[in-house]
Amino acid sequence: MTTTTDLVSYEDALASYDPVMGLEVHVELGTNTKMFCGCSTSLGADPNTQTCPTCLGMPGALPVVNATGVESAIKIGLALNCEIAEWCRFARKNYFYPDMPKNFQTSQYDEPIAFNGYLDVQLEDGETFRVEIERAHMEEDTGKSLHVGGATGRIHGASHSLLDYNRAGIPLIEIVTKPIVGAGERAPEVARAYVRELRELIRALGVSEARMEQGQMRCDVNLSLRPHGREKFGTRSETKNVNSLRSVERAARFEIQRHAAVLSSGGTIVQETRHFHEDTGSTTSGRVKEEAEDYRYFPEPDLVPVAPSREWVEEIRGSLPELPLARRNRLREEWGVSGTDMQAILNAGTLDLIVRTIEAGADAASARKWWMGELARSANESGVAPDQLAITPDQVARVSELVAKGELNDKLARQVIEGVLAGEGTPDEVVDKRGLKVVSDEGALGTAVDEAIAGNPGVADKIRGGKVAAAGALVGAVMKATRGQADAARVKELILEKLGVSEG
Repeated sequence: MTTTTDLVSYEDALASYDPVMGLEVHVELGTNTKMFCGCSTSLGADPNTQTCPTCLGMPGALPVVNATGVESAIKIGLALNCEIAEWCRFARKNYFYPDMPKNFQTSQYDEPIAFNGYLDVQLEDGETFRVEIERAHMEEDTGKSLHVGGATGRIHGASHSLLDYNRAGIPLIEIVTKPIVGAGERAPEVARAYVRELRELIRALGVSEARMEQGQMRCDVNLSLRPHGREKFGTRSETKNVNSLRSVERAARFEIQRHAAVLSSGGTIVQETRHFHEDTGSTTSGRVKEEAEDYRYFPEPDLVPVAPSREWVEEIRGSLPELPLARRNRLREEWGVSGTDMQAILNAGTLDLIVRTIEAGADAASARKWWMGELARSANESGVAPDQLAITPDQVARVSELVAKGELNDKLARQVIEGVLAGEGTPDEVVDKRGLKVVSDEGALGTAVDEAIAGNPGVADKIRGGKVAAAGALVGAVMKATRGQADAARVKELILEKLGVSEG
């Protein structure tokens, strides 16, 4: 039998098999209280201090549906081009596990609030791929288990486990795709692009911050392979709780190679859950996957059905913001950039920062230049996201304004940004403290130019003889003498004027 570490090359896997994916994304809603009780959802509280009889499943405690949670679910459904149910119910998903205090999860089964939709996603080369949505349904999160005493943080090898029920009852939306077929070798890229687009959509709707690194958005990657030409899907594996875009892509790719290795050696794929390991990019076996009947679903008897009126649904539809793909296409046209450039901006996480910098008064070209250049480099070197840098879009816009006014050149502007990032104050304060303004006094510039000409007579003679390009050496001398604080274009003009040479 082939082990989980045996792989075939990605190219060989795709030569024999077609990948079929299904992506299940859980989104934690940003409500103030839990889905079925009034307990707080805020982070950072001491364990088991944000609980009540309802979210602890005490006998006789009755749940009440969070109206904001329902509204958020409808917003997500509409943004995903889904149909919104006129009538739907909650169900009990029965299983025993220590982090589920009621021994069942309140979820939706065969009657989801939103169904039959799609999301168009853009791949790296600008191609659009449509991912069809099976359903988006409401449910609650479970508690959190902390396994203590082992080396890995998992239950195996731990001496004991601690349980925190603060998360039990947190509102979730689970978004389930239909089988994704036809992506071929680009299946892992499609998975990443889908989750990224979904994250941007969720954030645009304002229903969740969708921070994957904080567990506010998690993806289960279902994958199977089928031999070319066969209609029937293969047996799937489900890699659980993948929490970054890069990991979604890596998990899909690894499972394609692992499945192909098992099948090519005559083995059988086990339907199971699997764990993804960030350090190695590999997956390992979890538990045999249950089927729906194993959960013994039945309608939740303590909650009335949800029946959103058509008027309310249309009111919500009318309140939806511009969605991410449409917004990016509009901005791309307004800014005059290519699809590849816009993809790079999106990958860098600077799109909203650029927009806010433009709104603060910068022109689009300079806003892009600073966020995609100096600031993206600083973020990368510091290991943080661009929006975590110690500089605001307003401050970047001010730097851009100082450059446009001629008070700074690009070299000085970079020093100003460096000072702001170092905590030296606002752009104007950094300019004053470091003495960084461009030398604009014509008398001082004229003196510096005269000294450069006198110190480089051979270069001056070449320029007089028609070799205007040689002026660069004199410009460099003046810039050195003024510590880079002169306007290079004005310096060149003065040099040519003093030598009696025209640019043309």
